[in-house]
Amino acid sequence: MILCSNPKLQYLAYKDEIDSAIQQVLSEGQYVLGKNVHSFEKEFSEYIGSHHSVSVGSGTDALCLAMRSLGLEPGDEVIAPSHTATATVAAIAMVGAIPVLTDVDPVHCTLDPHAVSQAITKKTKGIIAVHIYGQPADMDTIGEIALQNNLKLIEDCAQAPGATFNQRRVGGIGDVGCFSFYPTKNLGAIGDGGAVVTSDPSIADQLRTLRQYGWDENRISQQTGYNSRLDELQAAILRVKLKHLEADNAKRIALARRYEEELKYLPLESIPQRPWCSHVYHLYVISVERRDALVDHLKSHGIIAGIHYPIPVHLMPAYACGTNSKLNLPHTELIAKRVLSLPMYPELTESDQDKVIKTLKEFFKS
Repeated sequence: MILCSNPKLQYLAYKDEIDSAIQQVLSEGQYVLGKNVHSFEKEFSEYIGSHHSVSVGSGTDALCLAMRSLGLEPGDEVIAPSHTATATVAAIAMVGAIPVLTDVDPVHCTLDPHAVSQAITKKTKGIIAVHIYGQPADMDTIGEIALQNNLKLIEDCAQAPGATFNQRRVGGIGDVGCFSFYPTKNLGAIGDGGAVVTSDPSIADQLRTLRQYGWDENRISQQTGYNSRLDELQAAILRVKLKHLEADNAKRIALARRYEEELKYLPLESIPQRPWCSHVYHLYVISVERRDALVDHLKSHGIIAGIHYPIPVHLMPAYACGTNSKLNLPHTELIAKRVLSLPMYPELTESDQDKVIKTLKEFFKS
């Protein structure tokens, strides 16, 4: 069976290093907010190019704490794409803000700056730019819109650690960058985890307060907070994997280039790389008309493809309310009917990729 993603293979690739790191944590006896967490935060902020990294319990928590740290309040409007993982929008609702969902650029599937401009009202306080599939959003244009309208700019980098926009790593461009370390991500833990990066020390201090009950230095809650901490085991594992992230992303890029070359004459479209950016291919996504039939064909040959995402968030019952109930997002809705994620992970072998390519070609001959 060839899976769409396979975090077990990454564990096996670095098994000795990971097992050693886990054993060291267990033997030392400090399991929460210990030296591995502090070391990982330092190493990760240096990698991104931000002054501060604050680790938390998940990528969703990263978004929630980021919005709280920026002063977003219940009733504030936050603009985000409807074509995204549900967590992006769930986080907005979880802090009491109002998600304002917009369409995406039909070429790159990222947030459409023109749609953002049209969605701004007097209640708008923030924008979440999602770097979907590993591809940076148009941060120059979106950043200019945020600046002109005095809006907070939050980067959702869950799928794009290591990607760059104009030679700057994503996460270090907006006010804050939010990362998920879910096991299937390019930088994945063996469990949940997340982080927020920023170069503003006051935001970093607020994040550290919020992740632990809103405590001050005397463990007295001065504000309502969360219990959202990355544990030592996950931090130790992430320190191992961070050392290999650039090499692993390079393997993803090489796999993507091979897909592009081998599939270029088939009746499908791949999502092009944005100019002046590096794409780290968390997912390799194609657009195809007979998507569901192709999914079944691949599955019958032992290949599991993914769909990211089949139902746009603005059409989900939990979020199809208020202004979202009247939305017409043609690009988002067409993308949802056509996108398909092919197997993509650094450990994907040449023979397995050959099988995926051969099976795709057979489908279009039939």
